[in-house]
Amino acid sequence: MAKLILFVGIVVVLWMWWKRSTASRSMSIEEARLLLGVAPEAPADEIRAAHRRIIARVHPDAGGSEELARKINAARDLLLKSGVEASSRPD
Repeated sequence: MAKLILFVGIVVVLWMWWKRSTASRSMSIEEARLLLGVAPEAPADEIRAAHRRIIARVHPDAGGSEELARKINAARDLLLKSGVEASSRPD
């Protein structure tokens, strides 16, 4: 019985890991821009500001959805890793 419970636990953990990894890979850069509401030429500072504004409303601690917060975070991460300029502030 203990072996069965351990096996089921391992299967559940692997399924959750697989589901999370496939969900984060399926978003395109265009979808991420639409989700955050930023223009294609938006600098990193604008992306971070849009993320903060939206996540404040949809965060689970504020009564929002955990799945939506995860998507908002994934959109921010994707856009910041896609090669936007580091800052919009002049030096």
